[in-house]
Order: sequence, then structure tokens, then C-alpha cells
Amino acid sequence: MTQVQATPKPIFSYRKYWAERFGLAPFLPMSRAEMDQLGWDSCDIILVSGDAYIDHPSFGAALIGRLLEAQGFRVGIIAQPDWHSADDFRQLGKPNLFYGVTSGNMDSMINRYTADRKPRSDDAYTPHAAPNKRPDRAVGVYAQRCREAYPGVGVLIGSIEASLRRIAHFDYWSDKVRPSVLVASKADLLVFGNAERAIVEIAHRAGRGEKLSEMRDIRGTAFMTQHGWRPDEDWQELDSTTVDQPGAVDTHKNPYDMEPAAAPATAQDGVQPIRFMNLQERVAARRDARRRTVVRLPAFEAVAFDPVLYAHASRTLHLESNPGNARALVQLHGERDVWLNPPPIPLSTEEMDYVYGLHYARNPHPAYEGARIPAWEMIRFSVNIMRGCFGGCSFCSITEHEGRIIQSRSHESILHEIEEIRDKTEGFTGHITDLGGPTANMYRLACKDKKIETSCRRLSCVYPDICENLNTDHSSLIELYRKARALPGVKKISIGSGLRYDLAVRSPEYIKELVTHHVGGYLKIAPEHTEEGPLSKMMKPGMGAYEKFKELFERFSHQAGKEQYLIPYFIAAHPGTTDEDMLNLALWLKRHNFRLDQVQAFVPTPMALATTMWHTGRNPLKKLARSSEKVDVVRDAYRRKLHKAFLRYHDPNNWPMLREALVAMGREDLIGYGKQQLIPTRQPAEGRNERNARFNPAHTKHTGEPRVPGRKPPSKGRR
Repeated sequence: MTQVQATPKPIFSYRKYWAERFGLAPFLPMSRAEMDQLGWDSCDIILVSGDAYIDHPSFGAALIGRLLEAQGFRVGIIAQPDWHSADDFRQLGKPNLFYGVTSGNMDSMINRYTADRKPRSDDAYTPHAAPNKRPDRAVGVYAQRCREAYPGVGVLIGSIEASLRRIAHFDYWSDKVRPSVLVASKADLLVFGNAERAIVEIAHRAGRGEKLSEMRDIRGTAFMTQHGWRPDEDWQELDSTTVDQPGAVDTHKNPYDMEPAAAPATAQDGVQPIRFMNLQERVAARRDARRRTVVRLPAFEAVAFDPVLYAHASRTLHLESNPGNARALVQLHGERDVWLNPPPIPLSTEEMDYVYGLHYARNPHPAYEGARIPAWEMIRFSVNIMRGCFGGCSFCSITEHEGRIIQSRSHESILHEIEEIRDKTEGFTGHITDLGGPTANMYRLACKDKKIETSCRRLSCVYPDICENLNTDHSSLIELYRKARALPGVKKISIGSGLRYDLAVRSPEYIKELVTHHVGGYLKIAPEHTEEGPLSKMMKPGMGAYEKFKELFERFSHQAGKEQYLIPYFIAAHPGTTDEDMLNLALWLKRHNFRLDQVQAFVPTPMALATTMWHTGRNPLKKLARSSEKVDVVRDAYRRKLHKAFLRYHDPNNWPMLREALVAMGREDLIGYGKQQLIPTRQPAEGRNERNARFNPAHTKHTGEPRVPGRKPPSKGRR
């Protein structure tokens, strides 16, 4: 091997594996009886998942399974196995090529525990929402059981859990820095991000007899190797502190600046003239050098105990995340290295159409007949139109997993899927519940210049301001909405995905289209906070963009003759949030008559920049020296509860805590019965209906909640 591939091969261009002759399965088999019905004596690949098997492209195991099936492989599914022994991992026999292990659509720890580390009582990805159907840190546990079931069989790990834990990372639930998931799982190979491109190549190479442990040149993969290993002698290693020093963040040099290059021997009078590289030569030379460079991050043992080095490693990883210019990364764990190849090249529109146009039954496996699976109920009438997010919100894992480059499907592919839902999905009444993705209105938005996109090292395209090189034209999305509404049998299309309102205000026509046709009374958006301090740590826009969007939303709703309301999301206890920030947010909520029923406290997810702030108390977005900017971190249970109480200032159960806090903050003026005061002086009498108390906003003209005749007041909490 010399280096990872620079130019990807389209995933639909491979010669199919010999087992294609068996044809397509109605459902990927979950038992030996189903294999017998298909005429299979064995599976080529077995996928192990922490979720119930739902044959729909919104579920990772189904999407990867059908993709591998389309390549000619026989794929079996082991869904939610009993991990206490290896028995369930033998139920389909020994895979001919490898096991593919995933925790499911969510990180298993987030799936199993609340923001306060308490066990959840339900699991949306399990029949009847039953809890405890997957272990903690499922990827590592499942991989070990696969090894136990059939020693010597290759084990490949993936999914969002493996993706976010591919290097040393802070684990909120154990409150410590844990090593790469490769260490615990002992897997041969890890795939991160949206892994279709890597998975297809891995499967075909395995089918030709190559071992997973020998595959070292595939983008979007990570593996463990002996310390100091290099693909060949031409590779060079850079210490990460020379790439991005743990100190002041300097302005990055323009990658297109002309640089002197060696010139042919045409010297006259002994003087060698200087020849300058042209743009193409400069970019080509830079890319070739980067492809043969690995950046060494501080070792696991160093970042586990040094917060400055942890913050530095986190920042370096995020700076090396653009597929166009990212270098390989390596991190020492004990006596071995964890090697991360550059991120995968995003799928083209044609490849996205291919993946979403595969043979899906679009239903749960018949083994779950009669069982209610909440995650399936939520998405059964929705369509995913794109992937990725260039917002770069520091608390969110979407960018770390799916990347910043938007991957969009064609209109034809999306409209065909709507027709499939209309014609084949039981219970369809004409209502498409979502046309979206990670962000509803990033469809087909991209950098105006591909050369700039491949060289960019910004962590966000929209923070602190929308990049001047970003195309914010929503016209293609508007056209898609109109085409979808015109399909026979489609009565209504709602937009249920999150909306980036700072982008939407760049296209008033889009907002008009949205509120006129696709809002069912309420639209959820996410300002996350009102104060500059926490917003700067979240990498979110200020409230000016929210106010502008609100004005356009209300204007176009009025023009359409509709009474519609915005439902804002807010996060409590985010790093960088002071008690005063939460008080100001509570006062803003009261001024605008919002009474939140559910609130979301910050959860430090692996690898997120906000998690780095939580763990280190430092801001990786700025200086990383030992005297760098400190971040106020809300760790103790009392302050976390207080910050949530501010968001629910109207709940009498929170008043004693809020009174105590307001007194401590010197804000007794906010305790009383006036309109400008936050909470009353006394608790309501026992048995008294709080809504009828004279100090409750329900006695004012504005009831505190938007009301629509005949409609139950909504829950305004973050999902």
C-alpha cells in the first residue's frame, strides 16, 4: 500500500459478487429457517445491531444490509441479541467474510441513560419500547461476543457509536477519558461517518480473499497497528503541535498563495531564476504532500490526564475533518497506535439515489408482527432528502459523524419514494410527515467554489457569520416542495426536521412557501439560548436572526390566513452558561409568554467540541495555552437542576429553588406578583389550582401559551 485513494470509485460500479444469483430477499434473514427458504447454506456477511430490524433506509443496519445485498452478498441480521453469552451470535452460523457490528442508530449510552445519568424507562428502537435490550457501550460488547462465537472471523465495527469513539474521548457516563473503541472491541477495522463507500470496498476485497486486518488504505476507516507503522517509507509524521499549536489561533494562510518552486536548469551567468507555481501546480503539490502525511495526536495516556492536551487533540481532529484536505491521524494507546485514515469522500447525488432506491420492504421484520416500535412510527411516512450539516454546533454530533458537506438526493428519487410510501405503506392517509434530514433547509446548499471547499478549514460555514462563499439559494428546495404537493394522493406535507432560521431569512420566498403550505400550526426551531456567552460556546447565531425569522413567519402566516406559532428549543446547563444567563433567558421566556413543558439539559456526547469544554473547562475554539480562556461548566447536580428550573419558571415545584437562587443573586426584585417579576412570593395553598391563582399569567390577556381553538396546547420542550 502507498496511500489512501484520492479518487473514489462509484459504489454502483463494482462487479457483483457471485452470490447475486440468489436474488433479493423479501427481508434480510434473521433465522436459519429464513436462510433455508432463500436457499442459502450460509451468510457472507452478518450484521449485528442494537436496534430492532426495520427494513427502511432510515435505519442503518437495513441501509447497509440492502446495499451489500445489491452488491451480490448474502447478508443476515442479528438484531438485539442476548449479549450475556455468544449463543445468539451463532444463530445464523459462521459468516463467510465478516461480522459487521453496530450499536444501532444511537450511541448506546445516550439511548440507555438520561442527561442526569439515570436509566431510561423505554427504548424507541425496541418492540413495545422495552428497555434493557442492549448493553452499555454495545459496539465493544457485541464485537467481543462475535470473536467468542467464531474465533478468527473478521470483525468490522461502525455506526455513530464507533464513529464518535474512534479516538480517545471523554465519556460522560464514567466521567473519565476512555481509549478508542478499537481497544475494547479488538475489532479488525472501524468505519466512521456515513460508511457506504468504505463498506462496499471492504466487502469486495474480503470477497477476493483479503483479510480485514490487511486493509489499511481505505478512507473513512481506523485500525490499530504497531507503534511507528507507516504505509511506506515516503510517509512523514508531523507532531500535532506543529499543525495547530496549543496557543493563540493564528489566521490560516491562503492555500492559493503563490509559492516559489524549483525551476529547470536555465540559469545564465550563474544565476538561477525563480519560477512560481501556478494555481494547479500549487494545489496538486499541496495535496500530494498531505496525502503522505500523518499527524500524531498526543497519546491517550497524555490526554487522559492533561486537559490542555485533550483540548488540543480535540481541536486538531476537527480541523482535520474536511475530506478535501484532511490528513491521516495517529494516536498512541499503550504500545500500539490507533491510525485514522482521512474521512470518506461524500456520496454524489447519483450514489445517494442509488442507496435510497434499493429494495426496501419499508416495514419492520415479520418477527415483530403486532409490536409497536416508536422509532418506526415516527418516520414511517417521512422522507430523508439529504445528509450532513455545515452548522458546526459545538454540542451536536451530526457534523462529527456525517460531515459538513451536504449530500442531496435528486428530485426524481425523492418523489419516487413518496410514491412508494403512498402505494405500499399500510395506513398512509395522504400525509407525508417530513421532507428533511439533519437540517430541513440545507438541501443542495454548498460552497460556491469547489476549490475553496476542498481547502477550507473552518469549523462552521455559518458561524460567526454565514460564509460569503456559501450558496444559500433555496430555490431547488422550493421547487421540490411544489412537485411533492402536486403528486396524486398526497394531501399534506409537513416539515418536521429542524430548521436553520439564519439561512432561511436569506430566502424570504422559502419562508413564505414553508408557512403557507407546510406548517401545521406550530413550527419548532432551535435558538438554544438568548445570551451571547452560551451562544458563542454553542457556535449559534444571536437572537437577531430569530427575531427576523419570527417577523417573516408571522407576516406570511397572516397573509395565508393562518394562526401559527413558533416553538423554540433551549438547552440548559451548556458549557459557558452562567446562572445570570439562565435568569435572563427565563425573563425572555416570560416576556414572550412561553411556558415550556419539557426542557433539555446539555449531554456531553463523545467527541463534540462542547464536551471538550465540559471536560477540560477550556474553549477549544480559541486559545489552548494553559492560561487560555476558561469556560464556566455546569457540572454539579444542583446547578444543572437550577438551570432547568429557570426554563420552567412557571412550575410551582421550582419556585422554592428559584427564590433561593434569586436571593443569592441579589435579585429579590424578581420575586412578587407583578408582571415584571418572575415568580410569586408564596407557594399556592395546598390543593389550590395553580392555574386559577391570581398571580398566574392565565389571568392576563395572554395566557402564557399560544392557543388554537379545538387544539390541545403543544409541548414546547426540546425533543
